[in-house]
Amino acid sequence: MSATSLHDPVFAAVDLGATSGRVITGRVGRGELELTEAHRFANTPVRLPDGLHWDVLALYQGVLDGLRAAARSGPVASVGIDTWAVDYGLLDSDGSLLGLPFHYRDGRNTPAAEEVLARFDARELYGVGGLQHLPFNTVFQLAAHRSTAQWPAARTVLLMPDLLVYWLTGSVGAEVTNASTTALFDARTGRWSDTLIGRLGLERSLFPALREPGEHAGTLLPHVADSTGLPAHTPVTTVASHDTASAVAAVPATEPGFAYVSCGTWSLAGLELDAPVLTEESRAANFTNERGVDGTVRYLRNIMGMWLLEECRRTWENAGTSTGLAGLLAEAGRARPFAAVIDPDDPVFLAPGDMPSRIDAALTRTGQATPAGPGGYVRCVLESLALAHRRTLRRAAELAGRELTRVHLVGGGSRNELLCQWTADATGLPVTAGPAEATALGNVLLQARAHGLVGGLTDLRRLVARTQELRHYTPQGDPGAWDRAADRLTAGV
Repeated sequence: MSATSLHDPVFAAVDLGATSGRVITGRVGRGELELTEAHRFANTPVRLPDGLHWDVLALYQGVLDGLRAAARSGPVASVGIDTWAVDYGLLDSDGSLLGLPFHYRDGRNTPAAEEVLARFDARELYGVGGLQHLPFNTVFQLAAHRSTAQWPAARTVLLMPDLLVYWLTGSVGAEVTNASTTALFDARTGRWSDTLIGRLGLERSLFPALREPGEHAGTLLPHVADSTGLPAHTPVTTVASHDTASAVAAVPATEPGFAYVSCGTWSLAGLELDAPVLTEESRAANFTNERGVDGTVRYLRNIMGMWLLEECRRTWENAGTSTGLAGLLAEAGRARPFAAVIDPDDPVFLAPGDMPSRIDAALTRTGQATPAGPGGYVRCVLESLALAHRRTLRRAAELAGRELTRVHLVGGGSRNELLCQWTADATGLPVTAGPAEATALGNVLLQARAHGLVGGLTDLRRLVARTQELRHYTPQGDPGAWDRAADRLTAGV
């Protein structure tokens, strides 16, 4: 890492993912950057009679506990919050939360999406919002929510990071990188789309004023300060609150022509552009245009990522046949190459449950043999993800008119050496893996930039490249083998 000083400012990054949350402290000095995990806690959804929800109260308590731990590391200069996208809470006129927020994997979303698209032209939605069609996009979740008893009392929609900022500060706002995932945001203007909101029969007043990364969101409320041990004047700084946007900000790219894969529960694979690509060809290819830092566009596709592997492991653990990840990866390395491949984006893989059985069913449908053991399943998943990275990045480059020179693979998946090497092999491009903590780094650095300690996006990325441990992979093996595997997927066999 780096040799920061105890006198360097401490920034607390609250980073909530789909399976766990962390509070990370970051020290940023002159050319130095160091992270320390202060607290980690589980993010366990709860299934209630009306559907699958996030236990946001437990998450909030985890945040408070984490900030209390961060306070013990030294004076905290500010707090920033990032989470996953699309999910939200509804507030009533008193500012009280109307029920636990729904989980994006809840089954209510698919019929709601079908209902909206039966009434509205998908091309119109894409022409404004530029979003990949996913059944859990916020616009569809809101359509589902309108049939509930909560809806008439709703006065404010707050996406998950904005809800937590509100509870910490009492200040209401909507950060743009997350707002851009709602399908109610204009990808060209960077503002809420009054036209789409009105056409969908939603009240414009539900959607708060927008905030850019780096803006001051407020200071801790007195009872929050008492609970955490932080001073009441501690500021909360708006960061790129969509975790992928923070991760992309911390991509250690020092040359043009880079692509990125932010790999965790999801693999977000794409390019950083200056303007959205809103063509019909782009819509048909199901690419999304989400807001990045400094007005950039994250032109990408969501690919079902390490979720596939984690659900396999959960199924095996429940059956009492658990094998550690290191052992599974060793088995996968010895398994026969390309014995079986799947499309990770098949909707059958979206919901929680018995993933190996669903992989078996997908392979049977396409005339492939099922894997002989856990290592075979892991190899199937990782090779299929590498093929999805290849397919997505090549198509993104075509649609955006870009030439690619390197892939930066960041996030937890960057620790998986098989996935990194196979992504290099499949794409035919060098892969730089790391940092694994890209999201927390982006969160911390955007706070530091707001405090004048870091320059522009280029300077921020150079600092990451200088201070973080990175690994490099060059393409190996027979490119034709990947071509043939890709052809098998295209042919459906």
